[in-house]
Amino acid sequence: MAAITTILTDASAVATADLSSFRTISDHSLFDSVNSWTKRRLFSSKGDSSFPIRSMHNTQTGVASSTNGHFNADKLKSTVELLNGGALGQVKMNSSHQRKTKIVCTIGPSTSSREMIWKLAEAGMNVARLNMSHGDHASHQKTIDLVKEYNAQFEDKVIAIMLDTKGPEVRSGDVPRPIQLKEGQEFKFTIRRGVSTEDTVSVNYDDFVNDVEVGDILLVDGGMMSLAVTSKTKDLVMCVVVDGGELKSRRHLNVRGKSATLPSITDKDWEDIKFGVDNQVDFYAVSFVKDAKVVHELKDYLKGCNADIHVIVKIESADSIPNLHSIISASDGAMVARGDLGAELPIEEVPLLQEDIIRRCRDMHKPVIVATNMLESMINHPTPTRAEVSDIAIAVREGADAIMLSGETAHGKYPIKAAKVMHTVALRTESSLPVNVMPPVRFNAYKSHMGEMFAFHSTTMANTLNTPIVVFTRTGSMAILLSHYRPSSSIFAFTNKERIKQKLALYQGVIPIYMQFSDDAEETFSRALKLLTGKNLVEEGEFITLVQSGAQPIWRRESTHHIQVRKVEL
Repeated sequence: MAAITTILTDASAVATADLSSFRTISDHSLFDSVNSWTKRRLFSSKGDSSFPIRSMHNTQTGVASSTNGHFNADKLKSTVELLNGGALGQVKMNSSHQRKTKIVCTIGPSTSSREMIWKLAEAGMNVARLNMSHGDHASHQKTIDLVKEYNAQFEDKVIAIMLDTKGPEVRSGDVPRPIQLKEGQEFKFTIRRGVSTEDTVSVNYDDFVNDVEVGDILLVDGGMMSLAVTSKTKDLVMCVVVDGGELKSRRHLNVRGKSATLPSITDKDWEDIKFGVDNQVDFYAVSFVKDAKVVHELKDYLKGCNADIHVIVKIESADSIPNLHSIISASDGAMVARGDLGAELPIEEVPLLQEDIIRRCRDMHKPVIVATNMLESMINHPTPTRAEVSDIAIAVREGADAIMLSGETAHGKYPIKAAKVMHTVALRTESSLPVNVMPPVRFNAYKSHMGEMFAFHSTTMANTLNTPIVVFTRTGSMAILLSHYRPSSSIFAFTNKERIKQKLALYQGVIPIYMQFSDDAEETFSRALKLLTGKNLVEEGEFITLVQSGAQPIWRRESTHHIQVRKVEL
């Protein structure tokens, strides 16, 4: 199998022109101003096919010969349409068969069986979430074992495991039967344990009285009910009901605009974290992170355990907002936990914060998950509301790596339907998104980072030629960088590390595949393409952009980067 190869010989190499006329091309104006870029607009045409390219410097003339014949734009199965009169690189893409936005499903009583986990995986689940607020280690162990059993059966399918800590939640105590709260009624919370009467209930937090002030608004279950604090004693908080409802056992309590003065990682959380280390989970979702200190503390602990587990911070407390940059910087990713976020902050701020957190994570190359209430109505109903469908579409359009189902799959009546709805809406939304042939770039970042520059040019080539990307990686870093640039087609990330395969399951557009690498690069490439065609992931005769990262060279003595365009021929 021969290839048309683009080699980055210096910091100014780039992709895509009439590749049948030269072998090595480079963009001599990579670091020219944006204005000079837009002044040069060329089109390479073959027959009826055309696509835009930037000005290229031909460093080697002559025809590139290969066993595949000359590279010809006629042979591309391109679905790119130029936007009439649009800016350079603006294209429309038709629907892709591969969904790129990943789906996180919470496993609970409705989905903890082997049959249901398999069905969720087939419906679209990419990450299985263990909610440590519910269940015990024995039930979560069963889920972990079943997910690992599933993963062992497939080279090209994988479900990652995310352990979500309970965190310092403030909850009401147990009640023998639901208490009906009516507007204007007086009601009390006490720090004395085991109290449950028609007008007084215990809370599980000894400093509750100190944390609240007269005039504060207490929210039950994220705002399903609300009470105003009227007075307090050393062990009682007196309230008047503002919005009534049915108070059941162990309901979550928030104070509007405040966070509890509890540590982000409780004693129970440390026990659960050790359980995760013992079972080699892939991600921790850490609840109620207020500052970067807790992230560093957890990472130091994991380093001491020699545990390769990524830390996802849940942004859900008022105290976290002023520290967003340092928190996300310290983490391996973030979750927009909109339930508690909307309880502690005005609800009208939540959409703006969601967009801001997604943007920050994209800027820092960190995966971001949008969670809570995405298909809440499907806990009890077989179809979603139209607003919920729009909510999913907005998260996809804003660039989230993943979207999450909580109660919908944990204890809902229609968990498989919920996963299918999320898959369908995400896939349809992705098919409608405009794609820049040339992805956006922040010059300062990528001038100083060879890997990022390389990912940028790989994406430019793949988008221009409308080819999927095939990357070989031992650390996952190049696949993650490519995901950040959001190429228009899928990223098939081959790795010889099972742990890397599982971690890549969270990243947008990445399809991780486990395969042992041989000492012969060509033999490895051939096996990879054979696997892809065998799984109907690519078709014979299709072109692919093959990427070799140079950070940790697999088959080369020197740290160099290669992009190749190959026609799939078996």
